[in-house]
Parts: sequence; C-alpha cells; structure tokens
Amino acid sequence: MENSGAADEIITRAAASGDVEAMLACDTYAQAHAARGEAVRAAVGKGHCLLALRAGQVAGYVLVHDDFFGYGFISLVVVSPAHRRLGVGERLLAAAGAACPTEKVFTSTNQSNLAAQRLFASAGFVRSGRIEHLDEGDPELVYVKFLR
Repeated sequence: MENSGAADEIITRAAASGDVEAMLACDTYAQAHAARGEAVRAAVGKGHCLLALRAGQVAGYVLVHDDFFGYGFISLVVVSPAHRRLGVGERLLAAAGAACPTEKVFTSTNQSNLAAQRLFASAGFVRSGRIEHLDEGDPELVYVKFLR
C-alpha cells in the first residue's frame, strides 16, 4: 500500500524489518524505553505497522491491531519532532483507516495529551469513552472513526 501526494511529499507504506532502526531513531520515547523497541519489532514482524516517509526520511509510524472487540485499533502514533505539524500524523491515521478491514477504527490517548486529542479530532475521530486507572490521575480517552 502506498499513498503519496506531490504537495506534501509524505508516503505511507507497511513497515519492514529493515525500517525498525530508523523508526526507533525518530521516537524519543523509544530511545529511553527498550520495551517500546521490542513492541515495535513485534508489530512490524506481524505486519501491524505503517510508516510515513517525508523527503526520504522516516517521519513517523503507527501500530495497528485488529483485535479491539472485533474492530481495528491504533495503539500508537509516533511522529518525529522534526516532522510535526506537517500532516504526517493525519496521513498515518488515514493510512491506518484505509487498511482497516472493519467499519470503524478506535484509538486512545491520555487526557493530558492535548496534541494527540487535536490530531484525532482533525483526522475525523470522535470521543467514544473513557477508561480510568490505567495511569492514575490521567484517564485514557477512547476515540472512534467510522470508516464505512
């Protein structure tokens, strides 16, 4: 799967094992938390990861799953600090939605993560619920996008 536009120079595609190191290099959290790298490697190995390239560089990635109560779930969206606010996150969410075999796709973020909430809203997601006690004092907000 490939998605590109001349105006924004962002290409999305399935991530391959050879992409992992560049993906983790653009992810500041992964650089400090080895478990993130392990999760990314596992997702790539299962074909559950899409990446975005901008000007030939890895600009971000998403992890996607198909086991959230029978629906698709985007468990992680990462955009390199150098590529933020350039449409990379929206393009990744659109690619994940296009690849989703179900009629809706879900995602979530902490209530404190205002940037993710803005990204989800701009990508057409709506609030669907709230989960308490995952991170004490910072509820998880669940979002849904209706695809079909």
